[in-house]
Amino acid sequence: MEILASIPSPSESEIHLGPLPLRGYALCIIIGVFLAIWLGGRRWVQRGGNPGTVADIAVWAVPFGLVGARIYHVVTDYQLYFDEGRDWVDAFKIWDGGIGIWGAIAGGALGAWIACRRRGIALPPMADAIAPGIAFAQAIGRWGNWFNQELYGKATDVPWAVEIDNGLDSGTFHPTFLYESLWCVGVGVLVIWADRRFRLGHGRAFALYVAAYTAGRFWIEYLRIDEANEFLGLRLNNWTSIVVFLAAVAYLVLSARRSPGREERVEPDGAAGPDGADGAAAGAEEPQADAEKDADENKDADVEKRAEQKDTGAGADEAASAKRP
Repeated sequence: MEILASIPSPSESEIHLGPLPLRGYALCIIIGVFLAIWLGGRRWVQRGGNPGTVADIAVWAVPFGLVGARIYHVVTDYQLYFDEGRDWVDAFKIWDGGIGIWGAIAGGALGAWIACRRRGIALPPMADAIAPGIAFAQAIGRWGNWFNQELYGKATDVPWAVEIDNGLDSGTFHPTFLYESLWCVGVGVLVIWADRRFRLGHGRAFALYVAAYTAGRFWIEYLRIDEANEFLGLRLNNWTSIVVFLAAVAYLVLSARRSPGREERVEPDGAAGPDGADGAAAGAEEPQADAEKDADENKDADVEKRAEQKDTGAGADEAASAKRP
């Protein structure tokens, strides 16, 4: 069959911003991160949080996520860096591609938990706020694989096939990066709609994102032909998708029973500092102010009581004086 059309791959993996070369892979990740922070910030404010909180949390979550993503990739594809003839130093060259979303989510969650704990914020509502932004960030980040001519699928002659000529393969292949990008856009839209329709809270919007993403990732893995470790006939990422999907669905069900509805309050009043110092101070001032108010009320009550007793005593003396001959 003659190919009517195809998606050409970039001849270079770098974009030159004047004299500054920038890897297309890195650019996609950067754009995705900024989009996730922007959208997450808007959703956090809509839930009653303070502006700027998501950006502060991202200072911890983003680097932890990148490190976790790279570690997961290197561990699950160790043969690419530690087999005979390979250079282990390449394991640190993240700009050449190779990150695992599972490690990114785990590492990012750890960083976000640390930052939220420092501010006195619960992690589940924060996860709900940033969930669709993460999906959209993944959609953009997958185009980094297009720049690197990697993670494509089986050979095909469909009109939307991607052209590959990277020294390993040559021809047209399924653009699995495009399939996953479109799927992630759909996941982000689904989470936003479901969150508005059902007022998801207590981490359920994030769990929905995880369940929906892993469902798509499972079938996309079948199309990929890049080297990967397998277990019982399935790629490792397929098994990870199954386990994570089941965990996300279980959380959705159990959380809905235990904590229906959405959180009334997501952030302590005045929690503006990185340590949550302002929020803690505000929280400490409230009981102190209440105690002072109660003390003042008790003092006023004692004064009124003494006055009444004095008036009563004076009245009794007058009555006694009136009875004397």
